Amino acid sequence: MGINKLTIKDIPLENNVVLLRADYNVPLLENGDISDDYRIQASLPTLNYLLDRGCKVVIISHLGRPEGVDSKLSLEPIAQRLAKLLKKDVRFVDKTVGDKVRQAVNDLQLTV
Repeated sequence: MGINKLTIKDIPLENNVVLLRADYNVPLLENGDISDDYRIQASLPTLNYLLDRGCKVVIISHLGRPEGVDSKLSLEPIAQRLAKLLKKDVRFVDKTVGDKVRQAVNDLQLTV
């Protein structure tokens, strides 16, 4: 007996806002540079699939397990690396809720 599980390819996603949880908990060097971007690169097929269908993609992730806010664990370098790999603009937002987030999502451009 097989497991009937939907995948991203089974759902009509065209021109929708998609919230994507990505594991971007990548290793960093002492100076804050990314030492291995494998996890970021592994997300590219999914991101490209969504972007090719005109989705506005909002990615959530975390870096480390800080007690409170730790600027050394900002996801901004990950957003910069992702932009370079995708060859597209990637906007980093340092909040998860509120007007700043809402406005960032509203400002996203459809790619198709």
